Amino acid sequence: MMFNDRERDFENRYVHDQELKFRIRARRNKLLGQWAAEKLGKSPDEANAYAQAVIRADFELPGEDDVFAKLRHDFDAAGIEISDADIRAKMAESLIEAEKQVMAE
Repeated sequence: MMFNDRERDFENRYVHDQELKFRIRARRNKLLGQWAAEKLGKSPDEANAYAQAVIRADFELPGEDDVFAKLRHDFDAAGIEISDADIRAKMAESLIEAEKQVMAE
């Protein structure tokens, strides 16, 4: 009986951790989308739609390269000069901020 309880507890903890990671990544992508929308000169309504598009981009491939590729493509298409390193740095910064926000909820 105790083994089954421990196993169930481990499974529940794993599910909780995965949901938390998902929420943090989604929040990070929203923050990135808002940042990029500002740089792209989007209106507030367009910025919200753009942030949602960045969130959806994360479902295309495993990892975060799909989000990076979307941002890189959109900046290039708009003629905005921003380095890959700056985009990656903003991704890392946004992940830290997203974790703080989600954990505070």
